[in-house]
Amino acid sequence: MLYLVGLGLGDAKDITVKGLEIVKSASRVYLEAYTSILTVGKDALEDFYERPVILADRDMVEQDSAEILKNADKEDVAFLVVGDPFGATTHSDLVLRAKENNIDFKVIHNASIMNAVGCCGLQLYNFGETVSIVFWTDNWKPDSFCDKINANLKRGLHTLCLLDIKMKEQTIENLMRGRKVYEPPRFMTVSVACQQLSEVSKNRTDCEFSPSTMCVGLSKVGSDNQRIVAASLEELCKYEQMGDPLHSLVIVGKVHPLEEEFLKQFYLTNFDNKAHFS
Repeated sequence: MLYLVGLGLGDAKDITVKGLEIVKSASRVYLEAYTSILTVGKDALEDFYERPVILADRDMVEQDSAEILKNADKEDVAFLVVGDPFGATTHSDLVLRAKENNIDFKVIHNASIMNAVGCCGLQLYNFGETVSIVFWTDNWKPDSFCDKINANLKRGLHTLCLLDIKMKEQTIENLMRGRKVYEPPRFMTVSVACQQLSEVSKNRTDCEFSPSTMCVGLSKVGSDNQRIVAASLEELCKYEQMGDPLHSLVIVGKVHPLEEEFLKQFYLTNFDNKAHFS
């Protein structure tokens, strides 16, 4: 059996009781190590689980899934995912590969940013389609996410923006030369995301958001050091005190009075001016 086990968002103790029982009894335990991170590392997980954990990077999951699925038709294999197992499409692909090989699977769900974002007081019912914002380069500045944000705002809905993570990335030169040399991990901050969004708002005449639009920055959601800041897009461009990764961003749509009242505790400055709300 292949078990996909959600770990939640905080530390080693956020795993469910059912998930922990599976981890302790599985023949092998893999930790997906590139779509998200916990506040603790592999060693802390091994100490808590009292057993070894194998790091599964992008190459292993996407190109060598046979290694993960090896003998899973005869023994239990646990595949650990930060957040919820279906928070990334890669994990759906792993399930499909298991089915192709007549391997049974079960999913143990847990909290993810998709539902934990409600900690900022914005109601989950009022969120539209989630978007991803990737790191720009000098020659590549995609802004396709703008279309989805526009559609959400036109309907008065909030937009959760998942910010880019670069884990075990190679430079073009090392990739072309076949050298297994990797760049240091990089995690997009709220300020960088807002800078890119601000540039999009200035370059595209169809943007429904502007530098004055209310946004909410979040960091380390689910941990004891969780931080939430509500401010205009323009102010968050300059705000560098969000703390350690991971960061997320919400572009606020039409707010219910209860949402507005809850958000007040996170205001960076006084937002009595309704122009900040869509």
